[in-house]
Parts: sequence; structure tokens; C-alpha cells
Amino acid sequence: MIEIEGIKRILVIKLRAIGDVLLSTIVLKNLRHHFPDAQLDFLAEPPSREVLEGNLVVNDLLIFDRANDNAVAFLWRLRSRRYDLVIDLFGNPRTAFMTYFSRATYRVGYDFRGRQYAYNILVQPRGGEVHNTEFNLDALRALDVEIVDREISFSISERDEECAARFVRQERLDGQLIVGLNPSGSWYTKRWGLKNFARLGDKLVERYKAKVLLLWGPGEHEDARRIQAMMRHASLIPPRTTLKQLGALVKRCSLVVSNDAGPMHLAAILGVPTLGIYGPTNPYLQGPLGERSSWVRLEGLECLGCNLTLCPIGHICMDRLSVDTVLEAIRRMLEKNNIIMSARVYA
Repeated sequence: MIEIEGIKRILVIKLRAIGDVLLSTIVLKNLRHHFPDAQLDFLAEPPSREVLEGNLVVNDLLIFDRANDNAVAFLWRLRSRRYDLVIDLFGNPRTAFMTYFSRATYRVGYDFRGRQYAYNILVQPRGGEVHNTEFNLDALRALDVEIVDREISFSISERDEECAARFVRQERLDGQLIVGLNPSGSWYTKRWGLKNFARLGDKLVERYKAKVLLLWGPGEHEDARRIQAMMRHASLIPPRTTLKQLGALVKRCSLVVSNDAGPMHLAAILGVPTLGIYGPTNPYLQGPLGERSSWVRLEGLECLGCNLTLCPIGHICMDRLSVDTVLEAIRRMLEKNNIIMSARVYA
């Protein structure tokens, strides 16, 4: 049992993907409740900066840029901060060594092979058993920190809200059924093809007279343009946005359909009905949060949830998932959320 009075400086570490970092913020309010007077810092990488910016619970945001930072100098910077408690929610060799080198009194991490040396409080990993949010909370349970809050933190400024509202006004989308389509994915194996999204967009226009919004982030604009070119009906591509502006825009959607990616998690935690498309990842472990959201996949395949970034058998979990199957999942979601009652259906 750790001594609460002795914990003055805390660091939480979570690197890499935006979605994973977003889900890890579930620990923050619980830490603040348990350590109300402590300095609470968070270490992430550049793509996830906006996930933490504006979070009132975090005192200082540290960004490790692997491409530009001197790793040795960064390690000494961490040590100089004299953390009392470091919680490594990522657990790869780099973050394990960061945790060890910090010389924090309490070093919390998962009992992965070859990492045990770095931690003096080990967490039994349940990544294959529970949702990612519970995986993160397990680190707090190992500290006997009471779980009093399950909110995923993401702040959006009034300026970002106005930016999204202006786009909606300019495109005359007020009162329309707006469906955001997000074709992105950090692995190619997680991506349902662009042609599928184009066909789905057309069917949404034909059946529901939906306004289709093609969402995109850094390096993805060409994919949105290709989907738009393949569609028979008109669709909208928003201008370049920050992650905060994307969140504000997503909040104006009636529904979001997405591969398993950061924007999917963002939409779901903002309360937007979100349909996740799954194959190599497991929706029970990484699915969109909230009762309003759901997921779809091609059932019956033995390889579902393989977590492979390269597919040895031809990407069948995504390529054989039909547009009609996804469309039926959308119909069920619209009904569940009473959205279909306010939309004109053209079957």
C-alpha cells in the first residue's frame, strides 16, 4: 500500500495512437480524486497532443517526439522532475525503461515479458479479457485507487465549436440527417475498402436522403476525394481541421460509421451514435463506448480478432463484409437511437 501523503508528483505514460491515448484518460479524474494536491503530468507523442490539451486535470503535458527529440536528454529531463509515482499504461520496452530511469519511488506497469525489471508494482495484464478502458483502470486498482469516475476526457473550445457550426450553416445542414464516414485506420487490415464506403454513402443517400460527410485527418484527404469521386450522389468533404475541430464537427453528425480508429472512439465518447467496423481487432476489447454505439463484423470467421497488421489469407474479414450487412447494422442503430423516426426513409 502506498503512502498518499508522500505522493507529490505523478506521471502517466501512454504513447502512440490517438484512440488508445483517448481511452487512457479514464484514469485521470480517479487519480485527481485520490491525490487531490499532487502534480499530475501526462507523457504522450505528437499525434496525441490535442487529446490532452485543455484537460483541466492535467498539470503538465510532456511530448516525446521520437523523430526530433534526443532520447538520452529526454530521459534525464524525466529524472530531473523527481516523480514519486510513474504509471506506464503503454508497456513497451521504451516506456518501461523511461519508467525505470525516472527513479520514481513507485513505478507501476504491466507484467509483460522482459519489462518486470522496470516496475515495483506489477499489474496482471488483462488486455485479451476486458475492454481497453478496464485495462487502464487495472493500473489504478493495483494501487488501491478507488474508481469513482469513468469519464473519457476530451475538451473542445468555443472557438472550435463555432468553426463546426459555421461549416454546418454554410452547407445548409441544419435539421438534416448527417452521416459521417471515416475510412481511416492505422493498419491496412483494419480498413474497410474505399469502394465499400462509397457504395455505403450512396445507399445512405438513396434510402435516408442522408447528407454524407467524408471525415479525414492528416494524410487522408486523398482517400476522401477518391470516395467522393466514386459516389454517384453528392457528398461533402470538410476543410482541414484540428482534432478539436474534428470533434466539434463530429458532434453535429446524426451518426458516424468508422473503421476501428481514433475518430471512432472520439465520436462515441462525445455521445454520437457510432458504428464501428471490425475484423482484425476485437470489438469486445476495443469497441466504441456508450449505449448509443455499436459495431459490425463478418461473423463466422475463425480468424476474427487476430490483431495482425499483415493478413496472410487475403483480408477476407473486411473484403467479404458486405455493404448491405453494414447498412442493416445502421438501420438497427437508427431505430435504437430513435433517429429513424425523424428521418424520411426512401426504401
